[in-house]
Amino acid sequence: MCERKDWDRQREREREREREREREREREREREREREREREREIERERGRERERERERRERERERERERERERERERDRKEG
Repeated sequence: MCERKDWDRQREREREREREREREREREREREREREREREREIERERGRERERERERRERERERERERERERERERDRKEG
């Protein structure tokens, strides 16, 4: 009878250790999912920065074109005047 109790206790300890290992595996999976979400957020932030840089580049190009157009108008005015 004593052996049976020992055996039952041992089996219960083994089951508890297995449950703990499974909980640890789940925590690791959750950490990996969080790392993946963070990588995705960083990619999105970089895309946003790239869109902003592109918008600024286009705005600078438009401003240069407006300046060239003003210069051409000044040149025409000088020739006409």
